[in-house]
Amino acid sequence: MTEVDEAELLSVAVEAADAAAAELRPRFGRRQDRVRSKSTPTDLVSDADVAAEAAIRSVLDRRRPGDSILGEEGGATGNGELRWIVDPLDGTINFLFGIPAFAVSVACEDASGPLAGVVLDPVREERFAATRSGDATLNGAPIAASGGADLATAMVATGFGYAAEVRARQAAVVARVLPRVRDIRRVGAAALDLAWCACGRFDAYYERGVHRWDVSAGSLIASRAGLEVRELVARGGDAWGIVVAAGGVIEELLELVE
Repeated sequence: MTEVDEAELLSVAVEAADAAAAELRPRFGRRQDRVRSKSTPTDLVSDADVAAEAAIRSVLDRRRPGDSILGEEGGATGNGELRWIVDPLDGTINFLFGIPAFAVSVACEDASGPLAGVVLDPVREERFAATRSGDATLNGAPIAASGGADLATAMVATGFGYAAEVRARQAAVVARVLPRVRDIRRVGAAALDLAWCACGRFDAYYERGVHRWDVSAGSLIASRAGLEVRELVARGGDAWGIVVAAGGVIEELLELVE
């Protein structure tokens, strides 16, 4: 494989995320046209999602034409050795309801995993970023996770699926976790959950039913901020997922959520 420049890939990710944000900001807080459902009646997509992904793909087509892309809205295209994992609007429901908690997530990966990633919060103008061999940063300044070693005082983030039967199983997990931690938060955007773990706003995060585009950039940022990232294997009707926490608590949290 050709040697890659992580800094250059991060530069592309930043430009792509900025292009998507430019589509989202003027639409936020306004009634969205052509909102439609995907997997369930509560799983929605709007013209904002589509326009933001088109903006990202335009940047990638111009700057990285030989790479492949996996986007939430546009699916998989290309067959390059490097692949861009794109969520143009993570937190679509929040966006549509006027809740200012959503993000753009752009990552580039090779066969070994993410090489560079950006999670951009267009409302707060917070850009979380990292490369495989570099620091995790927030608006260019290094960040570090809380590093808490006691699950009982951990602020834990999670998310829920769209299907009723999935939510029922997730509720059972929350019932196990909640008495053992400081509290639970549900923001509604996995990319933000991971970025906020990376800068210490949350101590840990777990969720099943996420997709690669939800977590690729955020998991890299969390890892480079000092957290451990573990996969939850899909089994017994439960979807694939991840757990992110400091080394001192991740095993205990895994036992509760697996």
